Amino acid sequence: MLSNTFRLIAVFSTLFLTTLLTTTPSFADNASKITILHTNDNHGRFWHNRRGEYGMSARKTLIDKIRKEKQAAGSVVLVLSGGDINTGVPESDIQDAEPDFVGMKAIGYDAMAIGNHEFDNPMEVLKKQQSWVDFPFLSANIYDKKTGKRLFKPYKIFNKNGLKIAVLGLTTDDTARVGNPEYLAGIEFRSPIEEAKKLVPELRQQADIVIAVTHMGHYQNGNRGINAPGDVAMARAVKGIDVIIGGHSQEPVCMDLNAIEKYDEKFAPGKECVPDLQNGTWIMQAYEWGKYVGQADLVVSKEGIKLDNYALIPVNLKIKKKDANGKTVKDAKGKTVRVYATEEITENAALKALLTPFQEKGQAGLNVVLGKTDGKLEGDRKKVRFIPTNLGYLIAEAQRSKVNADVAVMNSGGIRDSIKKGDITYKDILKTQPFGNTVCSIQLKGKELLSYLEFAASQPIDSGAYAQFAGVDIEIKENKLIKLTIAGKEIAPERNYKLALNSYLASGGDGYPKMTGKPGFINTGFVDADVLREFIKAKSPIAVADYAPTNVKRD
Repeated sequence: MLSNTFRLIAVFSTLFLTTLLTTTPSFADNASKITILHTNDNHGRFWHNRRGEYGMSARKTLIDKIRKEKQAAGSVVLVLSGGDINTGVPESDIQDAEPDFVGMKAIGYDAMAIGNHEFDNPMEVLKKQQSWVDFPFLSANIYDKKTGKRLFKPYKIFNKNGLKIAVLGLTTDDTARVGNPEYLAGIEFRSPIEEAKKLVPELRQQADIVIAVTHMGHYQNGNRGINAPGDVAMARAVKGIDVIIGGHSQEPVCMDLNAIEKYDEKFAPGKECVPDLQNGTWIMQAYEWGKYVGQADLVVSKEGIKLDNYALIPVNLKIKKKDANGKTVKDAKGKTVRVYATEEITENAALKALLTPFQEKGQAGLNVVLGKTDGKLEGDRKKVRFIPTNLGYLIAEAQRSKVNADVAVMNSGGIRDSIKKGDITYKDILKTQPFGNTVCSIQLKGKELLSYLEFAASQPIDSGAYAQFAGVDIEIKENKLIKLTIAGKEIAPERNYKLALNSYLASGGDGYPKMTGKPGFINTGFVDADVLREFIKAKSPIAVADYAPTNVKRD
């Protein structure tokens, strides 16, 4: 943890020193202290993993301890979330993330930004989730298309011990592109930067400190690629935001002190973390899943806002044990020994008791073995969005077979996890395909299919739109379709072909051509995870060599 502001000043250049002060606030001369505790991108991880890492019960113990200590020292404490509570773990998904929201209420969150995955379900589910908590869901840039009015509270001003704290919520406008179009009809996602430009000056007149809780993503030095503008762009474009508590990109925002625009590539649990500083605004993000709780201690005075201490506190994360020579320690069975990176945090007994029935309910039926695989089926984000993988091919092939199609296209953003070697359970499948999309088909002329496949081939790496294929041999160079054959033959422009795709893509998700409502379109109603389950069960044991994506050649 940083010891004090002077330590930060010693690290940064004179240029950064001059930006430590923000707009002069409106309150009395005496200094006030505020501690911000933050998490983001929970994605259903209300329970600890098999190693005993993270989990909301341990998180509550940690937050309760910090809150008690800081309040005793005269500091105001605020607990914030950068959003994306939904989607990721079957036990949570099948219960509409109720255990996660129940846990957040018990921990004592004060507000959260609305994330793009809050729209993975119909609006009725989001409203139900709001009823489970006693804190606001904030977003200033989500509007009803018909009425032109905001759908959620744009901000909340807290008055704690005489300190007025404005918390402004903002959601990535990429939600309209990456969200499920079936659930976004009638919703408009306006530019969060433009909304902030209008609201921040107003909030500075009403509050002593302005915090933006965002779900926009942190991109190093603003290099966002195809993504919508994130927190760096926000800080550079909007003067007057003291702190941004972010989410979406799922990064531990810890900067390299020797190259401040870059992440600290050596950051590890327990290591010192320095957040990003842009245009006088501190930008913070606590990675994902509740693995860390971010703690920012600030001093608010007539001179402005100063960051006194900052840390990303690991929640029972474990690291490989090393011997005196730096070698990884193995146990008697040859397995790697892991130890807590920092002191173990005990679980809060009351919250664990509250969450246990949810965990037991979620576990029921999920651990039944459906089949086996002789190797890993690759669905890791850093692979499946960059190269063709065996799992991408298998999922596309399962959907193609289900509707007896000629070709199938699968967006990599819909593949959320790998399936490890060995037994395959329904839980494994739901972790891989958690969104509940349905399998669709459409009859297309060869020239129409060719146009669709050209679009799919053009989608860039490191995006959810990056395509996986089945039923077609295809060559792609520099994101351009060079050659393709179906069943060994070139595509016939006037012949009819059947394309299999999921309902997300069919509705225009990830910017793909919209297919719903067109002649020959059918939504089968079969849920993608169930289609994959049936396919694996029928084909088990799965030989990964049979699904090597040799049908796709990319440069």
